Amino acid sequence: MSSYNPQRTRNLFSAVRGKPFKLSRTKIQDFLDCPRCFYLDRKCGTGQPPGFPFTLNTAVDTLLKKEFDEYRAAREPHPLMVKHEVNAIPFAHPDLDEWRMNLKGIQVLHEPTGFIITGAIDDLWINPAEELIVVDYKATSTSKEITLEEEYRKSYKNQMEVYQWLLRQKGFNVSNTGYFVYVNGDTTKDLFNECLEFETLLFSYEGNDSWVESTLFRIAKCLESDEFPEPGTSCDFCKYRIAIRKHLGDRE
Repeated sequence: MSSYNPQRTRNLFSAVRGKPFKLSRTKIQDFLDCPRCFYLDRKCGTGQPPGFPFTLNTAVDTLLKKEFDEYRAAREPHPLMVKHEVNAIPFAHPDLDEWRMNLKGIQVLHEPTGFIITGAIDDLWINPAEELIVVDYKATSTSKEITLEEEYRKSYKNQMEVYQWLLRQKGFNVSNTGYFVYVNGDTTKDLFNECLEFETLLFSYEGNDSWVESTLFRIAKCLESDEFPEPGTSCDFCKYRIAIRKHLGDRE
């Protein structure tokens, strides 16, 4: 049975006016994708139905963290970093485990809006200039060439830039260059044999977090308004609601 609740009463902006309000990296992306769906979720308590969990992706994520942690403890570069000539090692910090936790992550109070911005990172590396490098793990299985240029991967770039912004607010020296560790499941094998093999790719990305601050003010303005914002131009949920209303008319 589904646990989806179409009318939530907790974690609503309207219920905590004047108090710090938690805003995750995911919810910032939700606002960018569709201000109306974001407003319905964070102010009215009606969020989009959840998708299915990507448990295989989670397993890959967990194993990658364990693997990079081995080299973190040894203060040595991972072979992937050596292969791609990345002059860095995995970064060790006493709060790293907490920064990785979905319900905690890195947390920063943005005083002008009263938002507590949160984001759970996958990994951090550090270079000889003592700049932190944000690293994000991605898992997929495709026969197509993987690039960062497909439209839906714009959200991946936004994600990395929010993490860079959060770390800078914490006072860290952060490199604009981040990395995506991309593992691609190989489906060309003749047999499964209880083993799925992956090709590991590394993509660099030059981040620019200058949009984050202005977006937080836009989100504050949105939530403080009593008017519903316009839907996102590519929002499938809004298109679905409009189509359903046409069919149901006054029969609801």
